[in-house]
Amino acid sequence: MAELDNREVLPSIFDSTSTQPPLFDGTTRLYTAFTCPYAQRAWIARNYKGLQNKIQLVPISLDDKPTWYKEVYPPAKVPALEHNNKVTGESLDLLKYLDENFEGPRLFPDDPAKNEFTEQMLAYAGTFGGAVLSHLKGAPDTEMIAAFDQIEDALSKFGDGPFFLGQFSAVDIAFIPFVERFQPLLLELKNYDITSGRPKLAAWIEELNKMEAYKQTKWDINELTSAFKKRVLGK
Repeated sequence: MAELDNREVLPSIFDSTSTQPPLFDGTTRLYTAFTCPYAQRAWIARNYKGLQNKIQLVPISLDDKPTWYKEVYPPAKVPALEHNNKVTGESLDLLKYLDENFEGPRLFPDDPAKNEFTEQMLAYAGTFGGAVLSHLKGAPDTEMIAAFDQIEDALSKFGDGPFFLGQFSAVDIAFIPFVERFQPLLLELKNYDITSGRPKLAAWIEELNKMEAYKQTKWDINELTSAFKKRVLGK
């Protein structure tokens, strides 16, 4: 496992006053945002595969984006990866791109059954997030509870480790940035403990919190939840 030995010194955040890095100069860059859960997916994958010295982080301010970023990546969203004279976006697509184009531990399995399950879970990630968000915005808790129950069941699918596929994979990366935010938000706003009665989920969170590749991407939880409430919940 390509884990980090020391905490990475993070670059300053690029805002509207920041100079654009040279484009397509041979440097591979991950345009990210430290508080964005989608961008966190690509950041975790980069770390896990041991690519800290090969992929440069370019953190973008979501509240004060540089005007030049739209020229780099027209949707102006994060994450985006500058590699081989092109810029690619969409967090789940980038997990596959990083796995196919860079060295390091694999994020996607070779086993057919696990590969099929991976695709199912990645397809479910948006549904899961939507169910939780609906409840945070005032909908009944039925779908939210069912969503976390489905995560608990999914963590029981393979018995050879604490993660979704037994070993750490793209599926864990897809879900953890959102669980990281949903856990404190649901406790704060709804007095709901997502791990109560879900031992697999509790163990999964505990194991992930031991992984340097993930720990390096964790931001101040108060800043994360504040940003999430502002951007997504309008609070």
